[in-house]
Amino acid sequence: MHILLTGGTGLIGQGLCHHWAAHGHQLSVWSRRPEHVSGICGASVRGVATLEELNGEPVDAVINLAGAPIADKPWNAARKALLRESRIALTEQLVSWLTQREQKPGVLISGSAVGWYGDGADQVLTEQSPRQNEDFAAQLCADWERAALQAEPLGIRVVLVRTGLVLAAHGGMLKRLLLPFKLALGGRIGSGKQWMPWVHLSDQIALIDFLLQHPHASGPYNACSPHPVRNSEFTNELGHAVNRFTLLPVPGFLLRAGLGEMSSLLLGGQRALPKRLTDAGFEFRFTHLDVALTDLLNPTD
Repeated sequence: MHILLTGGTGLIGQGLCHHWAAHGHQLSVWSRRPEHVSGICGASVRGVATLEELNGEPVDAVINLAGAPIADKPWNAARKALLRESRIALTEQLVSWLTQREQKPGVLISGSAVGWYGDGADQVLTEQSPRQNEDFAAQLCADWERAALQAEPLGIRVVLVRTGLVLAAHGGMLKRLLLPFKLALGGRIGSGKQWMPWVHLSDQIALIDFLLQHPHASGPYNACSPHPVRNSEFTNELGHAVNRFTLLPVPGFLLRAGLGEMSSLLLGGQRALPKRLTDAGFEFRFTHLDVALTDLLNPTD
Protein backbone atom coordinates (compact mmCIF):
# COMPACT_ATOMS: atom_id res chain seq x y z
CA MET A 1 0.00 0.00 0.00
CA HIS A 2 1.27 3.49 -0.87
CA ILE A 3 0.45 5.83 2.02
CA LEU A 4 0.88 9.60 1.84
CA LEU A 5 1.27 11.44 5.14
CA THR A 6 1.17 15.10 6.07
CA GLY A 7 2.64 15.86 9.47
CA GLY A 8 4.71 12.73 9.06
CA THR A 9 7.68 14.12 10.99
CA GLY A 10 5.57 14.86 14.07
CA LEU A 11 5.20 12.63 17.12
CA ILE A 12 2.34 10.52 15.78
CA GLY A 13 3.52 10.66 12.17
CA GLN A 14 6.94 9.29 13.04
CA GLY A 15 5.37 6.42 14.93
CA LEU A 16 3.09 5.60 12.03
CA CYS A 17 5.96 5.71 9.54
CA HIS A 18 8.08 3.29 11.57
CA HIS A 19 5.08 0.99 12.10
CA TRP A 20 3.97 0.89 8.49
CA ALA A 21 7.50 0.71 7.08
CA ALA A 22 8.06 -2.38 9.21
CA HIS A 23 5.00 -3.90 7.56
CA GLY A 24 6.34 -3.24 4.06
CA HIS A 25 4.18 -0.29 3.03
CA GLN A 26 5.45 2.42 0.67
CA LEU A 27 5.45 5.77 2.49
CA SER A 28 5.64 9.34 1.23
CA VAL A 29 5.67 12.38 3.52
CA TRP A 30 4.69 15.83 2.27
CA SER A 31 7.05 18.15 4.10
CA ARG A 32 8.56 21.64 3.96
CA ARG A 33 11.93 19.93 4.53
CA PRO A 34 11.77 16.75 2.47
CA GLU A 35 15.52 16.23 2.72
CA HIS A 36 15.14 15.55 6.47
CA VAL A 37 12.28 13.06 6.19
CA SER A 38 14.28 9.86 5.79
CA GLY A 39 16.47 10.75 8.77
CA ILE A 40 13.43 11.36 10.98
CA CYS A 41 10.93 8.82 9.71
CA GLY A 42 13.14 6.02 8.42
CA ALA A 43 15.45 5.35 5.51
CA SER A 44 12.71 3.88 3.32
CA VAL A 45 10.37 6.89 3.74
CA ARG A 46 10.33 9.38 0.88
CA GLY A 47 9.99 13.11 1.43
CA VAL A 48 8.23 15.27 -1.16
CA ALA A 49 8.17 19.05 -1.27
CA THR A 50 5.05 19.27 -3.45
CA LEU A 51 2.09 16.99 -4.02
CA GLU A 52 2.66 17.26 -7.76
CA GLU A 53 5.72 15.04 -7.33
CA LEU A 54 3.25 12.20 -6.78
CA ASN A 55 1.26 12.83 -9.94
CA GLY A 56 1.16 9.67 -12.02
CA GLU A 57 1.77 7.46 -8.96
CA PRO A 58 -1.06 5.52 -7.31
CA VAL A 59 -1.80 6.56 -3.72
CA ASP A 60 -3.91 4.16 -1.68
CA ALA A 61 -4.40 6.15 1.51
CA VAL A 62 -3.78 9.66 2.85
CA ILE A 63 -3.08 10.41 6.52
CA ASN A 64 -3.47 14.13 7.22
CA LEU A 65 -1.89 15.11 10.54
CA ALA A 66 -0.19 18.41 9.71
CA GLY A 67 -0.71 21.38 12.01
CA ALA A 68 1.36 23.86 13.99
CA PRO A 69 1.46 22.99 17.74
CA ILE A 70 -1.58 24.54 19.36
CA ALA A 71 -0.10 25.12 22.81
CA ASP A 72 3.38 26.42 21.97
CA LYS A 73 2.57 30.14 22.01
CA PRO A 74 -0.28 32.41 23.17
CA TRP A 75 -3.09 32.91 20.68
CA ASN A 76 -2.58 36.38 19.31
CA ALA A 77 -4.03 37.17 15.90
CA ALA A 78 -0.92 36.05 14.02
CA ARG A 79 -0.75 32.76 15.92
CA LYS A 80 -4.43 32.02 15.31
CA ALA A 81 -3.91 32.68 11.60
CA LEU A 82 -0.95 30.27 11.54
CA LEU A 83 -2.92 27.56 13.37
CA ARG A 84 -5.72 27.85 10.83
CA GLU A 85 -3.37 28.01 7.84
CA SER A 86 -1.41 24.93 8.92
CA ARG A 87 -4.57 22.87 9.40
CA ILE A 88 -7.47 24.15 7.37
CA ALA A 89 -5.73 25.76 4.40
CA LEU A 90 -3.36 22.81 4.08
CA THR A 91 -6.28 20.35 4.18
CA GLU A 92 -8.10 22.39 1.54
CA GLN A 93 -4.98 22.27 -0.63
CA LEU A 94 -4.76 18.52 -0.13
CA VAL A 95 -8.41 17.97 -1.09
CA SER A 96 -8.00 20.22 -4.13
CA TRP A 97 -5.11 18.03 -5.27
CA LEU A 98 -7.18 14.90 -4.72
CA THR A 99 -9.98 16.42 -6.81
CA GLN A 100 -7.62 16.78 -9.75
CA ARG A 101 -6.28 13.24 -9.55
CA GLU A 102 -7.72 10.61 -11.87
CA GLN A 103 -6.73 7.84 -9.45
CA LYS A 104 -7.99 8.61 -5.97
CA PRO A 105 -7.08 6.99 -2.65
CA GLY A 106 -9.63 4.84 -0.91
CA VAL A 107 -9.40 6.66 2.41
CA LEU A 108 -8.42 9.98 3.97
CA ILE A 109 -7.73 9.82 7.71
CA SER A 110 -7.61 13.39 8.94
CA GLY A 111 -6.52 14.75 12.29
CA SER A 112 -8.75 16.56 14.73
CA ALA A 113 -8.92 16.79 18.52
CA VAL A 114 -11.30 16.29 21.40
CA GLY A 115 -11.18 20.08 21.59
CA TRP A 116 -13.89 19.88 18.89
CA TYR A 117 -16.41 19.58 21.76
CA GLY A 118 -15.17 22.65 23.63
CA ASP A 119 -15.11 22.62 27.44
CA GLY A 120 -17.56 19.88 28.37
CA ALA A 121 -17.32 20.19 32.17
CA ASP A 122 -18.59 16.85 33.57
CA GLN A 123 -20.66 15.91 30.51
CA VAL A 124 -19.78 12.48 29.08
CA LEU A 125 -18.85 13.08 25.44
CA THR A 126 -19.15 10.44 22.74
CA GLU A 127 -19.01 10.95 19.00
CA GLN A 128 -22.78 11.53 19.06
CA SER A 129 -22.49 14.44 21.49
CA PRO A 130 -22.95 18.00 20.20
CA ARG A 131 -20.33 20.68 20.66
CA GLN A 132 -20.51 22.23 24.10
CA ASN A 133 -19.31 25.72 23.20
CA GLU A 134 -17.74 27.77 20.42
CA ASP A 135 -14.28 28.67 21.73
CA PHE A 136 -11.36 29.09 19.34
CA ALA A 137 -10.07 25.52 19.67
CA ALA A 138 -13.53 24.08 19.06
CA GLN A 139 -14.05 26.23 15.97
CA LEU A 140 -10.57 25.38 14.70
CA CYS A 141 -11.31 21.65 14.93
CA ALA A 142 -14.75 22.05 13.39
CA ASP A 143 -13.36 23.93 10.38
CA TRP A 144 -10.52 21.40 10.06
CA GLU A 145 -12.98 18.51 9.95
CA ARG A 146 -15.23 20.36 7.52
CA ALA A 147 -12.32 20.84 5.13
CA ALA A 148 -11.47 17.13 5.24
CA LEU A 149 -15.08 16.10 4.64
CA GLN A 150 -14.94 17.83 1.25
CA ALA A 151 -13.19 14.65 0.05
CA GLU A 152 -16.32 12.54 0.60
CA PRO A 153 -18.07 13.65 -2.62
CA LEU A 154 -14.98 12.37 -4.47
CA GLY A 155 -15.83 8.85 -3.34
CA ILE A 156 -13.11 8.83 -0.67
CA ARG A 157 -13.82 7.36 2.75
CA VAL A 158 -13.09 10.09 5.32
CA VAL A 159 -12.17 9.30 8.94
CA LEU A 160 -11.80 12.06 11.53
CA VAL A 161 -9.52 11.23 14.48
CA ARG A 162 -10.38 13.38 17.52
CA THR A 163 -7.23 12.91 19.55
CA GLY A 164 -6.77 13.57 23.25
CA LEU A 165 -3.50 14.16 25.11
CA VAL A 166 -0.98 11.80 23.52
CA LEU A 167 1.43 10.36 26.08
CA ALA A 168 4.92 9.48 24.86
CA ALA A 169 8.26 9.14 26.62
CA HIS A 170 10.23 11.02 23.97
CA GLY A 171 7.98 13.91 23.02
CA GLY A 172 4.72 15.78 23.42
CA MET A 173 3.31 17.32 26.58
CA LEU A 174 4.51 14.53 28.88
CA LYS A 175 8.13 15.26 28.03
CA ARG A 176 7.56 18.94 28.85
CA LEU A 177 6.03 18.08 32.20
CA LEU A 178 8.74 15.69 33.34
CA LEU A 179 11.36 18.24 34.39
CA PRO A 180 9.14 20.38 36.65
CA PHE A 181 7.58 17.26 38.16
CA LYS A 182 10.99 15.69 38.79
CA LEU A 183 11.97 18.93 40.54
CA ALA A 184 8.83 18.64 42.71
CA LEU A 185 7.43 21.75 41.01
CA GLY A 186 4.42 20.02 39.50
CA GLY A 187 0.87 20.45 40.72
CA ARG A 188 -2.76 20.55 39.71
CA ILE A 189 -3.93 23.26 37.35
CA GLY A 190 -6.69 25.53 38.56
CA SER A 191 -9.33 23.53 40.43
CA GLY A 192 -7.94 20.25 39.13
CA LYS A 193 -11.48 19.10 38.35
CA GLN A 194 -11.19 19.45 34.58
CA TRP A 195 -11.13 16.19 32.61
CA MET A 196 -8.07 15.10 30.64
CA PRO A 197 -8.75 12.56 27.89
CA TRP A 198 -5.42 10.85 27.20
CA VAL A 199 -4.02 8.10 24.99
CA HIS A 200 -0.76 6.15 24.98
CA LEU A 201 1.20 6.74 21.78
CA SER A 202 1.27 3.04 20.92
CA ASP A 203 -2.55 2.92 21.14
CA GLN A 204 -2.80 6.04 18.98
CA ILE A 205 -0.71 4.36 16.28
CA ALA A 206 -2.68 1.13 16.59
CA LEU A 207 -6.09 2.80 16.36
CA ILE A 208 -5.15 4.78 13.24
CA ASP A 209 -3.93 1.55 11.65
CA PHE A 210 -7.20 -0.10 12.74
CA LEU A 211 -9.25 2.65 11.07
CA LEU A 212 -7.12 2.40 7.93
CA GLN A 213 -7.72 -1.33 7.66
CA HIS A 214 -11.48 -1.30 8.34
CA PRO A 215 -13.29 -0.38 5.11
CA HIS A 216 -16.53 0.59 6.86
CA ALA A 217 -14.92 3.03 9.31
CA SER A 218 -15.83 6.64 8.55
CA GLY A 219 -16.68 9.86 10.33
CA PRO A 220 -15.44 10.95 13.77
CA TYR A 221 -13.71 8.73 16.31
CA ASN A 222 -12.59 9.82 19.77
CA ALA A 223 -8.94 8.73 20.08
CA CYS A 224 -8.52 8.51 23.83
CA SER A 225 -8.48 5.92 26.60
CA PRO A 226 -11.83 4.60 27.86
CA HIS A 227 -10.82 6.02 31.27
CA PRO A 228 -10.18 9.78 31.16
CA VAL A 229 -9.00 11.35 34.41
CA ARG A 230 -9.36 14.68 36.11
CA ASN A 231 -6.35 16.96 36.15
CA SER A 232 -5.86 16.35 39.88
CA GLU A 233 -5.65 12.57 39.30
CA PHE A 234 -3.30 13.04 36.36
CA THR A 235 -1.08 15.22 38.55
CA ASN A 236 -1.02 12.68 41.38
CA GLU A 237 -0.30 9.75 39.06
CA LEU A 238 2.54 11.56 37.29
CA GLY A 239 4.03 12.61 40.63
CA HIS A 240 3.84 9.02 41.82
CA ALA A 241 5.47 7.78 38.60
CA VAL A 242 8.48 10.06 39.12
CA ASN A 243 8.44 9.63 42.93
CA ARG A 244 7.87 13.30 43.70
CA PHE A 245 5.33 15.33 45.67
CA THR A 246 2.85 17.46 43.74
CA LEU A 247 2.15 20.31 46.13
CA LEU A 248 2.37 23.42 43.95
CA PRO A 249 -0.96 24.12 42.26
CA VAL A 250 -1.09 26.67 39.45
CA PRO A 251 -3.95 29.14 40.12
CA GLY A 252 -6.34 29.62 37.25
CA PHE A 253 -6.15 33.41 37.42
CA LEU A 254 -2.38 33.27 36.82
CA LEU A 255 -2.86 31.13 33.72
CA ARG A 256 -5.57 33.43 32.40
CA ALA A 257 -3.35 36.45 33.01
CA GLY A 258 -0.30 34.88 31.38
CA LEU A 259 -1.83 32.90 28.53
CA GLY A 260 -5.05 34.74 27.84
CA GLU A 261 -7.50 32.80 25.68
CA MET A 262 -5.12 29.85 25.36
CA SER A 263 -5.56 29.13 29.09
CA SER A 264 -8.86 27.45 28.15
CA LEU A 265 -6.83 24.46 26.92
CA LEU A 266 -5.58 23.89 30.48
CA LEU A 267 -8.52 25.05 32.56
CA GLY A 268 -11.21 23.33 30.48
CA GLY A 269 -11.49 19.72 29.45
CA GLN A 270 -13.48 16.94 27.88
CA ARG A 271 -14.78 13.75 29.48
CA ALA A 272 -14.50 12.06 26.11
CA LEU A 273 -15.00 8.33 25.58
CA PRO A 274 -13.96 6.28 22.50
CA LYS A 275 -17.38 4.71 22.02
CA ARG A 276 -17.20 4.19 18.25
CA LEU A 277 -13.74 2.62 18.45
CA THR A 278 -14.71 0.15 21.17
CA ASP A 279 -18.01 -0.61 19.42
CA ALA A 280 -16.00 -1.41 16.26
CA GLY A 281 -13.87 -3.90 18.19
CA PHE A 282 -10.70 -1.92 18.83
CA GLU A 283 -8.96 -2.96 22.05
CA PHE A 284 -6.75 -0.48 23.89
CA ARG A 285 -3.56 -1.88 25.42
CA PHE A 286 -3.38 0.94 27.93
CA THR A 287 -6.73 1.75 29.51
CA HIS A 288 -5.56 3.11 32.87
CA LEU A 289 -3.22 6.04 33.39
CA ASP A 290 -0.98 4.48 36.04
CA VAL A 291 -0.17 1.53 33.78
CA ALA A 292 0.49 3.82 30.81
CA LEU A 293 2.85 6.06 32.80
CA THR A 294 4.71 3.07 34.20
CA ASP A 295 5.20 1.71 30.69
CA LEU A 296 6.48 5.04 29.40
CA LEU A 297 8.61 6.21 32.34
CA ASN A 298 9.65 2.98 34.07
CA PRO A 299 9.78 0.31 31.35
CA THR A 300 10.77 -3.18 32.46
CA ASP A 301 12.64 -4.00 29.23
